[in-house]
Amino acid sequence: MKLVSWNVNGIRSVMKKGFMDWLKKEKPDILCLQETKYHTDHITEEFKKVDGYSTYWHCGVKKGYAGVATFSKEQPKHVQCGMDLKGFDDEGRVLITEYPQFTLLNIYFPNSGRGHDRVQYKLQFCDQVLAYCEQLRKQGKKLVVCGDYNIAHEAIDLKNAKQNQDNAGFLPEERAWMTRFLSKGYLDIFRKQHPGEESHYTWWSYMFQARKRNIGWRVDYFCITPDLEKHVKRTKILQEVMGSDHCPVLLELDFNP
Repeated sequence: MKLVSWNVNGIRSVMKKGFMDWLKKEKPDILCLQETKYHTDHITEEFKKVDGYSTYWHCGVKKGYAGVATFSKEQPKHVQCGMDLKGFDDEGRVLITEYPQFTLLNIYFPNSGRGHDRVQYKLQFCDQVLAYCEQLRKQGKKLVVCGDYNIAHEAIDLKNAKQNQDNAGFLPEERAWMTRFLSKGYLDIFRKQHPGEESHYTWWSYMFQARKRNIGWRVDYFCITPDLEKHVKRTKILQEVMGSDHCPVLLELDFNP
C-alpha cells in the first residue's frame, strides 16, 4: 500500500503544474494533501471523483486558507473532519480516514508566524493532536499521522540550524513538543530508516534559489505507531517532484502475510 503526503500550497495552483499527470504516474493508494486553500463551495465534480479515487475534504471557514484533502482508492470505513474542537476545526486542518489496517490522520499543523504571533495557538493545536491520538490508541487503533508538521525537529532537519534558532518552525518550544510526541512511542519513520543522513528536505523558500541549492527544511512527516513498523516497506522523500514549495513524502506499507 503506497501512501503519499504533500503540501501543495494551493490545489488550483498545482493543478496547473502537472498534478494530474504526476498522480497518474505515481499512482498512490492514498494521497494526503495539505494547504489545499480550497473551500467547500468550490468542490466541483472533477474533484469529487479523481481518476479512480474517492476524495474527502476538510475545508476551513476562511476561503483561500489552509485545508486538507485525502484521495483514496479504497473506501474508508469511516471519515471524520476535524477533532470535534471548534476553535481548531474551523481552519480545516485535520482529516481522519479509517481503514482495516490503520487509522490515518492527514494534518496541516499551523505555522507559528514570522512574528511568532501564533506560537501559542500552534502549541495548543499540537497538544490537542497528541491527546486525540492517544485517545485513539487507547481504543486499540494503529495510527499513521502524516502531513506538514511545520516543525524541523533536529538540527539535521534543516540546512542552516544556527541561523534559524529564532525562526518559526525551529523554535525550542516547537521542537520540544515534537520530542514529547515521539517520546510517546510515535516513530518518525523516515528518520528511523535514514539515521544521521543529511540534506533530506521537504520544503524550500522561493527566495535565493533555495531549492536549486537544496537549502531546505524537513517539515513533512509520516509518523506511525510502533505496531505498524513491521509493515513498513520503504520511505522516501520525492524531492524531484515540483509544483509546490514542498515536495511529496512517501510511505509504503506491506500487509501481506
